[in-house]
Amino acid sequence: MNAARRPSPRPGGEDRGHTPASVIDRTDRFPVPADESDRLRELAELEAVEAPLESVLTAIAELAARVCRTPVALVNLIGKNTQHLKGRTGMHSDVMDRRVAFCPYVIYGREPMEVPDARADPRFRDDPLVSGEPGVRFYSGAPLISHAGHILGTVCVMDRRPRRLGPEQRGALIALAACAVAVVECHHHDRRNDQMAREREQVQDLKQLFLRSINHELRTPLTSIRSYLQLLQDDETELDQITERRFLEVIERNSDRLLERLDELLLLASLSAQTVAFIAGPVDLAALLSALVAEAEAKSRPKNQTLTLDAPRPVMAWADAGRLRPALTHLIDNAIKFTPNGGRIDVAVTGDPVPTAEIHDTGIGIGTDDVGRVFEDFYRTPEAEAGAIDGIGVGLSIVKRVIALHGGDVRLTSGVGEGTCVRITLPSPLAAGGTPLGDR
Repeated sequence: MNAARRPSPRPGGEDRGHTPASVIDRTDRFPVPADESDRLRELAELEAVEAPLESVLTAIAELAARVCRTPVALVNLIGKNTQHLKGRTGMHSDVMDRRVAFCPYVIYGREPMEVPDARADPRFRDDPLVSGEPGVRFYSGAPLISHAGHILGTVCVMDRRPRRLGPEQRGALIALAACAVAVVECHHHDRRNDQMAREREQVQDLKQLFLRSINHELRTPLTSIRSYLQLLQDDETELDQITERRFLEVIERNSDRLLERLDELLLLASLSAQTVAFIAGPVDLAALLSALVAEAEAKSRPKNQTLTLDAPRPVMAWADAGRLRPALTHLIDNAIKFTPNGGRIDVAVTGDPVPTAEIHDTGIGIGTDDVGRVFEDFYRTPEAEAGAIDGIGVGLSIVKRVIALHGGDVRLTSGVGEGTCVRITLPSPLAAGGTPLGDR
């Protein structure tokens, strides 16, 4: 190898069959390989710079220094503007500017590079590491070539006197570079496997939650319907018209409950698959909630609850009223359902700085550990389970997805025995690119 050779394209327009001359970019002092964007993307995907691999990579650097008999050895991962010395011996700093020194030339050339005397090489004689401390004269580096074919960095050695490596030392340096790549990639795959294992556990937990919720919420009304139908069909049981009508009302009520649960599951599936229809336009949030609060009064009245609305003026939001209505209805119904008799539910609508709706209740509340989980699919709080409050744990998950579909946000604050407040924000027509109200 001619160590002093500048990495330049070979005849035929390519350098070793990798880098077309026409796409070479030279930024300040260092050459940039043609696959730079893909190389940086893989470095980020592997999370190599962030990985806690210093002890292993330092051991590789120490072995390189021992084999090559040099005072300095590095395992260097090269980012966009920074060289990250993830393994090092004989050098104190753990980062360097990418414009400094030798390694950027290795990732450009895609092959081992040796500089016997840096003072005699025009590329490096004025480099800070050469002209100043530590006074580097000799350099040899091998590229860290990933399985995708990108150069992530180098394993390199340096000395303060001119010299050359022997063939066995060069081979060892190349082998150590391969080991360093394997360490980085194995760590990434281990993290991915751990993540997949956690995801599998979450899926299993979700499956159990789903089965438990569905078993109760579907089996109970089905059992009731079947029992009342058997009584109605039993020729030996004589029922008067009033009793028959009452039985039919129970069957109808349980049928509605089943349909409601199935509708929730279908909507959740559509939202998760992002196949749900969505047609947005200007919607008066104050008027919509006024209608919903009026409808909800019939549900709060039997519990002697106080249901109020503070919406003194129109508040225009950019929304799909058909999607937004059931989400807001669920939040009001939730407040009623989880608030004891004689409690209070306050609904407020404001438009400053963005269309906002708040539903605040004096209900049983949610524990601190559960507040962060209430928007998960099929999750039911211990308070809901203990109170045998009906539901399959998808209502708030649907609400969150619907509001996200609008480009809005939903926040929940609560405490056991302290009530719950849900705050929804939506985009305004102007912010969403809609037509101002006065121009329609």
